[in-house]
This record gives sequence, structure tokens and C-alpha cells, in this order.
Amino acid sequence: MKIQKNLGIYMSHAEANLIDLNDSKNCRSIVSQFTFDTKEEALQKGESSMHNKEQELTKAYYKSISDAILNYNNVLLFGPTDAKKELYNLLKKDLHFKAINIDVESADNMSKPEKEAYVKKHFELLVKH
Repeated sequence: MKIQKNLGIYMSHAEANLIDLNDSKNCRSIVSQFTFDTKEEALQKGESSMHNKEQELTKAYYKSISDAILNYNNVLLFGPTDAKKELYNLLKKDLHFKAINIDVESADNMSKPEKEAYVKKHFELLVKH
């Protein structure tokens, strides 16, 4: 039986924490480049400029996360904002992710140990089913 590679991603629009319980060097954060300062700077040029900048940087942020997901069989997207649903919808449209099982769950703000425990519990339950 092939070993299943599992990844938990606790995410918001600002940052994604990648949690691989089997490979600690794959536990890292991806930070969106669309910050408050970027937003303020783009707004100076007008609202449409700000929206274009936001779309461009959000697309790059989601692409970075997507690239990491390609190495896994099972992925859990969780967190307090709609970012996880936005990413999920993008992934569902992309055939590269067709064979990857992706779950989406809402979760409150958590500490690092709480996130790790949440991911561990999710994948333990997945194995039992």
C-alpha cells in the first residue's frame, strides 16, 4: 500500500500555515504579499488599481499554496476566514488537483500546538473511515 501524504493548511487571506505531521521541514508559512501597506499604496492610484493589485497578489499567494499541495494525497484546508473556500474553488477547477482529496473546515483562531492537534485528529479520523 502506498503511503498517504497528508497536509493541513491553516489559512487566512494574509498567511497560510502548512502542517505536515510526517515531515517537520515541510511545516512552513506562506505569507500573502497583499498587506495593509500595499493596499494603501495601491489605493492612492485609485480603487480599481487597488483591486487589480489585490487580485494579482492573491492569485500569486494561492499559487504558492497550490504548488505545495501538489505533493500530497490528502489536504485539509481550515481556518477562520473564507480564504480556504476561495482556494478550494480554484483547486476544483484545476485538473492537476483532481486526484487529491481536499477537505474544507471552519476553525477558530488557534495556537501552533492546537493547529497540529487539529490536523492530527482530522487525518486519524480519515484513516478510520
